[in-house]
Amino acid sequence: QVQLVESGGGLVEAGGSLRLSCVASGSILRINRMGWYRQAPGKQRELVALITNSGDTNYADSVKGRFTISRDNAGNTVYLQMNSLRPEDTAVYYCYTQSGPPWSPAGSWGAGTQVTVSS
Repeated sequence: QVQLVESGGGLVEAGGSLRLSCVASGSILRINRMGWYRQAPGKQRELVALITNSGDTNYADSVKGRFTISRDNAGNTVYLQMNSLRPEDTAVYYCYTQSGPPWSPAGSWGAGTQVTVSS
């Protein structure tokens, strides 16, 4: 089991920046990728960014060039630096980790942190 605690959300004006953090605890040695998803009101949860243990990253097209995902050396904290924020980035952002083998992955979710971008 992996427990996740997010922080860093808030209210920011369009064009501003925020940095989200997520600290993992529990069975962190089994984590092979960490990332962020978001869900806006009335919409489905969508991938924002993922980072693997080897440092490979994957971004949603809508955030490429504006958001940067990173991990600390200990491997239990993932960050999301969000620049040039837009009103359409407003959503609840969820930290996500994937553990276990590819044929039987196990996902864990944080409780979410609200990001609101005003126009």
